[in-house]
Amino acid sequence: MRCSFCGVQDTKVIDSRLFGEGDQVRRRRRCTACGERFTTYETAELSMPRVVKQDGSRVPFDDQRLATGMSRALEKRPVGTGEIDDALNRIRRRILATGEREVPSRLIGEWVMEELRGLDQVAYVRFASVYRKFQDVNAFREEIERLERQMSPDVRRQQLDLLGDDEK
Repeated sequence: MRCSFCGVQDTKVIDSRLFGEGDQVRRRRRCTACGERFTTYETAELSMPRVVKQDGSRVPFDDQRLATGMSRALEKRPVGTGEIDDALNRIRRRILATGEREVPSRLIGEWVMEELRGLDQVAYVRFASVYRKFQDVNAFREEIERLERQMSPDVRRQQLDLLGDDEK
């Protein structure tokens, strides 16, 4: 591994640990030339399936597009980056677990909505409004009512109120 400070290729691993949900290795390294220390992360490179879009076209899976879509929905919401990373990892694992060479975009979108539903109900409704192409306020109302019916009491207590009900 090349030193990120002086560029010398001779570095020594001084510590290795599992990172994240056990699917990465975090390595602390020391440069033998300049003595500086730095951290690297090692992840297995897996071949993701292609995504079959609704129009029938096939595109390579784009990890960045998935992250951007979720981040947009979660913008200015009280959800930590660790929680978002965990949700993204769960979606990636589900995609790989299909064992298929192609996965419908509709299925990936449903998995994203499941994850957002558990993270933040406002982000869920934001994403659903774009994903399901809401045409009017009634579509929002119906989705919010469906969300409230499906939410367990534990999850309801953890979430900020979407409509600011005074029923508590």
